[in-house]
Amino acid sequence: MDIKSFQRALAQIAEARGITPEKIIETIEAALATAYKKDYGEKGQKIKAKFDPVSGGSKFWQIKLVVDDSMLYTPEEIEEMKEKKITPEDNYMLNPPSPDGSGEARKVVFNPEKHIMIQDAKIDYSNIKAGEEIEIPLKPEENYGRIAAQTAKQVILQKIREAEKETIASEYKSKEGEIVSGLIQRIEGPIVYVDIGKTLGLLQKDEQIPGEYYKPGQRIKCYILKVEDSSKGSVIMLSRIYPKLVSRLFELEVPEITAGTVVIKAIAREPGFRTKMAVASTEDGVDPIGSCVGQRGTRIMAVINELGGEKIDVVEWTEKPEKFIANSLSPAKVVSVTVEDNNSATVLVSEDQLSLAIGKDGRNVRLAANLTGWKIDIKPAPKTEETESDVVEEKDETEKDPASAESSGEVKKEKKIKKSKKKEEAEEREAE
Repeated sequence: MDIKSFQRALAQIAEARGITPEKIIETIEAALATAYKKDYGEKGQKIKAKFDPVSGGSKFWQIKLVVDDSMLYTPEEIEEMKEKKITPEDNYMLNPPSPDGSGEARKVVFNPEKHIMIQDAKIDYSNIKAGEEIEIPLKPEENYGRIAAQTAKQVILQKIREAEKETIASEYKSKEGEIVSGLIQRIEGPIVYVDIGKTLGLLQKDEQIPGEYYKPGQRIKCYILKVEDSSKGSVIMLSRIYPKLVSRLFELEVPEITAGTVVIKAIAREPGFRTKMAVASTEDGVDPIGSCVGQRGTRIMAVINELGGEKIDVVEWTEKPEKFIANSLSPAKVVSVTVEDNNSATVLVSEDQLSLAIGKDGRNVRLAANLTGWKIDIKPAPKTEETESDVVEEKDETEKDPASAESSGEVKKEKKIKKSKKKEEAEEREAE
């Protein structure tokens, strides 16, 4: 292969793998050093190779560490380690140097292939110091055996895989906190593996929406929670329950949020059931709730469908705690809100709104408390004087005119029907 063909192949590999050409050249140099040591080196040697992609030539050096007597184990110490059946590395780990200077400094067992005494090194390198490395030029070789070539091939493949994993990990590390669309590749027990492009993301059981069903080939959107380093490489952890997943989905659907004219102030979520989101407008004339809901509810429905039908309440954020708390209890209608110094609030609602304000299993009031940061106590509002006077007047008219008793009874009957209808509507809204 000529140099131009080699350079084209180098560029193609770099583009296909998503790694830089410089990284591939480093990989080739590591492979050349391994092959050289296999055929022409000695055991224990540290070989460095330099490859020139323009000329195609290679240069080699042997690396040696410059040491003095204080950096070497004495024969007695070596014998002691042999009796204990520990290596020099184990000995260092058992008694490492501490910040105050106590403990054992790192020492080595002298090996002429790895080390050179400082007095010998100063013959050619007058300014060299103990602990530094010197590079001794080696004769370049071009002919390598089959085993050396096979070893070099394995080194190249391994190094390219490692570089590819590092690139992917770095790329997704910068994407933490964003959402990604992917295809479910496979499901192993409780873990769902999602193909997110260049790699697989893990959607663990505790990050899945309760009751949501997954199947291979299904396309889903997930929140990139974090990138974890493990012995097998970096793992991209995904989430479907993180509250910010909802805000990111709204950012995709609502241009006003992307532009900054509508701001999401707070989110409270119980995954799979209901989410409450407080929004505010930064410009006059912009309706924050209307922007999020969209014409005929198209925008909010897109988010709801992505979350498997999870209910979403969009409420208006305000600096006034009384108003914000009242808004947060939507769709229930609030009579009054009284805030106290201990970050708690008492909310009064009419009897027909009580169950709606509390919500099924207390979910509505619990989400409202999480959204506002206030402890909310809901109580039924007492009957107003107006209502009581109406009852008294009705009673008086009945006593005065017995003939009107029948019509009064019909009025009461109609009121009961209306009240029961209101209760049924409230229960239906709560069920939703």
